[in-house]
Formats: sequence, structure tokens, C-alpha cells
Amino acid sequence: MIDKLKIFQQAIAIRKKLGESDSSPIDTFNIVQNIPHFSLVLYPMGKNISGMCVRIGKEAIIAINSSMSIGRQNFSIAHELYHYYFDEEQKTTICKMDIGKGNDIEKSADQFASYFLMPLGNEVIYKIEEEISFNKIIELEQYYKVSHQAMLYRLLGEGLISSEQLENYKNRKVVYAAASLGFDTALYKPSLEEKAYKTFGYYIKQAQRLLENEKISDGKYEQLLLEAFRSDLVYGKEQEEEELND
Repeated sequence: MIDKLKIFQQAIAIRKKLGESDSSPIDTFNIVQNIPHFSLVLYPMGKNISGMCVRIGKEAIIAINSSMSIGRQNFSIAHELYHYYFDEEQKTTICKMDIGKGNDIEKSADQFASYFLMPLGNEVIYKIEEEISFNKIIELEQYYKVSHQAMLYRLLGEGLISSEQLENYKNRKVVYAAASLGFDTALYKPSLEEKAYKTFGYYIKQAQRLLENEKISDGKYEQLLLEAFRSDLVYGKEQEEEELND
């Protein structure tokens, strides 16, 4: 049985370690790019795998299924952070799609992701009416940038909705509801085509450092970038786009 209090404390501790407050929304993509020795890979993995974490000494690679919605990718990144910081048993983990399933390590990682992304501080709880509405759930998942399913299970865990409400809300038309409330619906869609295959973080920095220190040739540098799906850096596609320095 997992220790939810301990996991909550771990989630808050990692928030603070990464320079975040106890209750603010988190940009997981930005955070992981600033963790030393940490690389993030976006790659389509089909319908059954949400992500994986590989640790080699101080270095780690997290791969996230870019065919999932952006909201679910955020949750999966947080899930893999648990493996990175607290999973002492396994150096390589491959995580399935279902939330709250699997062994205690996987359940703990899901619980950590839930607490890490959605701390639901008192100021948020205060705003939730006694009978939480579908629209309020949409607002909360947009605020915390998580998937509809992740938000529902978080509220269920806090006793703010029942299992019956979860099943009811899970089958509603979320994208239409979000759009009708004035929200951008990108949260419920997969990565854009140009970002479906991409590597960020330590790997890219290290390749640049090796080139600058003349440890590798220009050709080897370009090869490393192409293997990391960064043709944009090799061929200068992004650099050629108009920059708006507002």
C-alpha cells in the first residue's frame, strides 16, 4: 500500500527543489529542460505506453509519448520525475497508459504526478462549490495544464467527486466544452507534427559543448543532432523563421 502523505511531501519537496511554489501551475516541459544531466525526448509510442525513464549514473533520459494529449504528456513527465528522483530499484522503467494501475511503484509515481501538478491548495479548494460542476473541472484542468482524466482522478482522490461522477464526466465532450468556455483546446490534442519527434535538454547542450571544445567534428555534431530529431538545428529551419523581439 502506498504512503500518500509521504508522496505528497516528496512532490512538494521536488517543487521547491525546482524553484516552484507549493501551489502554482507548473510548466513541466520548461522545468525538465533546466534539470542538470537531464534529457527529454518526445516520440510517438502508440496507444499502450505513456513514457519511460532511463538513468545512467547522474544522467537521465525521459521519453514521452508525443501521440498523447499535451495534458497527458504533462502528467507523464511528472510521473517519470518520480522514477528519476525516488525509484531506487529500477534504472529503466517503461510506463503504461492507465493511471492508478500496476505495482506500488507505478501507483506511487501516478500519485506523485497528481500531487506535483495539482497540489489543490486551500485557495483552490475554497473556489470549488459543494457540488463540483463539469465546467469547474474544465477550468481546473486548464489552470493546472493536465488531461481531463488526470484531473478527474485527482478530484476523486480528494473526495471532491464520486466514482459515479467520474464516469459521467469522463464521457462528456471535453474539447467542445473547453472551447465553449473560451479556452485553447491544444491541451487535449497531441504534439504538433513538427514537435512529435524532438529532444531537449542535456543531450543537446552536451553535443554543443563537445563541438565547442573540439572533441567532435562538425559532421559528428550534426549526426548527433539528427539522431536526436533536431534537424532544425542542423538545417536552421527555426532560425530562418521571423523573430518577433517584442
